[in-house]
Amino acid sequence: MEITTHLTDKALRDYKLVQLAVEDGNQKAYAELMNNYKDSIYFMLLKMTNNSDDADDLTIEAFGKAFKKLHQYTPDYAFSTWLFKIASNNCIDYIRKKKKMTFSIDKTFENEDGSEMVHNIAAQIPDPEENFINKQKIKLMRDIVEKLKPRYRTLVEMRYFQELSYEEIADELKRPLGTVKAQLFRAREFLYNILKDSQENI
Repeated sequence: MEITTHLTDKALRDYKLVQLAVEDGNQKAYAELMNNYKDSIYFMLLKMTNNSDDADDLTIEAFGKAFKKLHQYTPDYAFSTWLFKIASNNCIDYIRKKKKMTFSIDKTFENEDGSEMVHNIAAQIPDPEENFINKQKIKLMRDIVEKLKPRYRTLVEMRYFQELSYEEIADELKRPLGTVKAQLFRAREFLYNILKDSQENI
């Protein structure tokens, strides 16, 4: 039996929800954990990325990663601390990857001992194996997207295959921006669940 006397009332509430989610697979518990922290995670990630679309996507990713590892959470500290750590680490990884992709080839940078270095530019053309893997990934994603309800499928295709912004999608579909964001949020939840089931059945 874990000792949880050091937890605040809020942390104790979260711990009970985690137990319900892990032990009983209670979907309401998952939804409640998400609702409790969705906004604060989003605003933290918005500060880190300075981009609302990135913050939206990273919020979903953070919950996806946390829910996948939920059985590893122990009440040594509050669930919120654990969740924010996952979200911020994931965001830092994303920013690092993004910087690698967008740095200026003319710029030099300093390494740890302060000496100047020049970026080595990797070949921009993916090798055949990489091409094949990317095509397989796209095919898998398209197959999974096909399983969504038509209204969600359209949104996912516009956002991720056509790479339209939320504003462009709202304009195109004549829907309020808030509705588009909420429905995409739901669509990504469905995608995550389908992906999870696919991996379990492999």
